[in-house]
Amino acid sequence: MEFKKISISAILLFSCVTVFGQKPKEEEKQYIFFLHNKFLEDHSLEEAHPKYGVAEYEPILLELKKGNTIVISEKRKAGTDPSAYALKVKKQVDSLMKKGISADHISIIGTSQGGYIAQYVSYYEKNPQLKFVFIGSSFENDSLEKDKNFRLYGKILSITEKSDDGHVQLSQEQRFIRSGIKDFKEIELNTGLNHGFLFKTLNDWIVPAKDWIYRK
Repeated sequence: MEFKKISISAILLFSCVTVFGQKPKEEEKQYIFFLHNKFLEDHSLEEAHPKYGVAEYEPILLELKKGNTIVISEKRKAGTDPSAYALKVKKQVDSLMKKGISADHISIIGTSQGGYIAQYVSYYEKNPQLKFVFIGSSFENDSLEKDKNFRLYGKILSITEKSDDGHVQLSQEQRFIRSGIKDFKEIELNTGLNHGFLFKTLNDWIVPAKDWIYRK
């Protein structure tokens, strides 16, 4: 499966300089893989969800790229298998690390279905230094709970929304409990937007996600 244009050109499109105009050193940059929700797999960027409206994919990318950051993302094809796609992301992460980018300068952020893909990446990589942000990606009896061997690894931030029907805190999921994560934080928002909170370019989740990525 080939990367689409937005993915191929991501490093050129989303690289940026410091606020002082100095070209940052390669090893100082943060690399973010952003994985969108399932709705965008089946619909165009302009189509509106009947309940949540347009998924603000490109505005979210623009917010994430602010700072000394390179964002790598693509609009996935319809019917994408999460576990298979996670292997594709894993190869990209491994490629960055082979080029000398340290794991603690690489983050994987996923919303909804993208958050499940990010959890697969965590499971495949088994690297305690990689950073992950799972957004709206933990529900009672969800698909990842069916695999009794599934574990999470890395520095993990989980963001959920109080009004999101059926959600549970990641810390209550068996996959988290059996993992023994040392570096973890979870946030429950209260926007009243149900699952639609992750469709929007909201500072409510973008700010803590970026704080997690840039913290020392």
